[in-house]
Amino acid sequence: MSELTTVARPYAKAAFDFAVEANAIDSWLSQLTFAAEVAKDKTIIGYLSGGVSVEQAQSLFINVCGEQVDSQGQNFLKVMAENERLLVLPQVLEQFSQLKAEYEQEITVDVTSAVEVTAEQKTTLSAALEKRLARKVKLNCIIDESIVSGLVIQAGDMVIDGSVKGKLSRLASTLQS
Repeated sequence: MSELTTVARPYAKAAFDFAVEANAIDSWLSQLTFAAEVAKDKTIIGYLSGGVSVEQAQSLFINVCGEQVDSQGQNFLKVMAENERLLVLPQVLEQFSQLKAEYEQEITVDVTSAVEVTAEQKTTLSAALEKRLARKVKLNCIIDESIVSGLVIQAGDMVIDGSVKGKLSRLASTLQS
């Protein structure tokens, strides 16, 4: 998997740099999203894995994507086809999305709670996290009754475990020491 990420990174960076220059980040994101879905299709994977020529691969992708991809996007797909990299489009999309989030100073934060978080709590939590992380925060709320009470907040590699389950686990570890 890391090999695919390594292969995808320069394509994502090139697409992102072009999108920033053209002031078309959202357009490129939607084009890449569509093309990545095409690349995930089992029929397409089988066709591209079958040793087709570069021209056939380019033609297939351009025809399938149709009007969903503009001329610059088509050129991007042609370059990827020439380098036999069309199947890494899902990883290119993932890398592009990360570059977009960094550029917009945005982070997705997973908030796990035992019960549904109210709109007022979301607003308060978002404001506190935006202040702490110095970024625009997008909350992804998850319900997990096993945490009993409290919240587990995960933003990238930072985890704040304020759940009863986490506190009990830390207490048990301390008592065993």
